[in-house]
Amino acid sequence: MTGLFGSVFDPPHEGHVALLRDARAHFGFERVAVLVVADPGHKQVDTDPSTRLGLARLAFPDVEVEPDRHARTIDMLRERHFDDPIFLVGADQFADFLTWKEPDGVLELARLGVATRPGFSRATLEPVLAALAHPERVELFEIEPLDVSSTEVRERAARGEPIDMLVPLAVAAEIERLGLYRGDAPRR
Repeated sequence: MTGLFGSVFDPPHEGHVALLRDARAHFGFERVAVLVVADPGHKQVDTDPSTRLGLARLAFPDVEVEPDRHARTIDMLRERHFDDPIFLVGADQFADFLTWKEPDGVLELARLGVATRPGFSRATLEPVLAALAHPERVELFEIEPLDVSSTEVRERAARGEPIDMLVPLAVAAEIERLGLYRGDAPRR
């Protein structure tokens, strides 16, 4: 079983780390790949792909971290072959899963592991599950609740505020060293 955790990681934060940690404990993956999306089709990124890849390697030092040149998950899954892949997403991402390119195709090629926080209402996700051809390929699992987002990290860094409680220490040090999110950083 292979855990796949894809994102832009602009930057990776403690919520990403907690999601992967809790997913590993829940699923017992034999292999984990963190996929840093180089050019996402759904959002703009502030930092160039090689810098984000470096930050992700600092955040996830004990797993494979590699670039993903595909803007869409279905395209990556069609090109790459993983043993029994489980693609990890947060519940907020899964709420928008029907807007993804070929969501039923994604579920044909991989199962989804959907991270929820304690007290999260499954009813929020029921309309998405009901619209899928294979909802049995979606498994919810609970994660430690951490109130952090990449947007918040970027905004705090831009204001010169501390971010070391929001990101792994090695990531905070690299953001500081490179001057990321302050206007003088490597940009796309």
